[in-house]
Amino acid sequence: MRHPFVAVLLVAASAVVAGARSYAAIGQWSANAPQHSLARLGTRVVGALGVRVAPSAATIRRVIDLACPGGLADLTGSDLAGSDSVAVDGKAARGSRRGQTPAAHLLAAMTGDGRTVTQLRVPDKTNEITCFAALLKPYDLTRVTVTADALHTQRDHVRFLVEEKKAHYLLVVKANQPELHRHLRALPWKEVTTRRYDREIGHGRRETRATRALTVTGLGLDFPTPPRPCASCATAPISPPADAAARPSTRSPI
Repeated sequence: MRHPFVAVLLVAASAVVAGARSYAAIGQWSANAPQHSLARLGTRVVGALGVRVAPSAATIRRVIDLACPGGLADLTGSDLAGSDSVAVDGKAARGSRRGQTPAAHLLAAMTGDGRTVTQLRVPDKTNEITCFAALLKPYDLTRVTVTADALHTQRDHVRFLVEEKKAHYLLVVKANQPELHRHLRALPWKEVTTRRYDREIGHGRRETRATRALTVTGLGLDFPTPPRPCASCATAPISPPADAAARPSTRSPI
């Protein structure tokens, strides 16, 4: 590397402090930084005149990806304080595939308004389940509602959230939890008269979701819940499929 490793990290950190929230913005800040700032950050010197050369956005991206397991989110991660919900979701990092090497898979935690709190790279030959607790462990989640997809509807995850982090949860139940799914499907959803309707347009289609909620007790399942478990069911616009997902929600009494 032509640029000092520490200098590249300092340039990236300085750009973030100045308000940059993307690699492009960090690269732009780096390119426009004055010579005296680059000198204090220890960037590379070239020529007889001792001109300081700032690292490019591509160089900064490579260094951060190697040094920070969570990538740019380790520098730009938002404070969780004040948020009442956190969504956990995984995705493949665009442009990270190299030949036979699969794309990097990241697991991220985001606030309800879309701010990324943190993210972890999922180790190869494993999946998101192994990273769930490690992702959320550093944060105070007391009375925060954590949402995730059906992959994370795991008893260990729920015990971690309820017993250790004192959090609420909203998880999707599908056929990967057959016993739990069967019990939730058997609840008296048709007797619920109050419903919430949400209409969205995206991915080339219009969708209307009707959400119903029930307070249930005594399901007899080995699934940890606070004192007042609730369940809700989302249906498709026309008629729900036979395996429509149920969402068990657990909100403790206030």
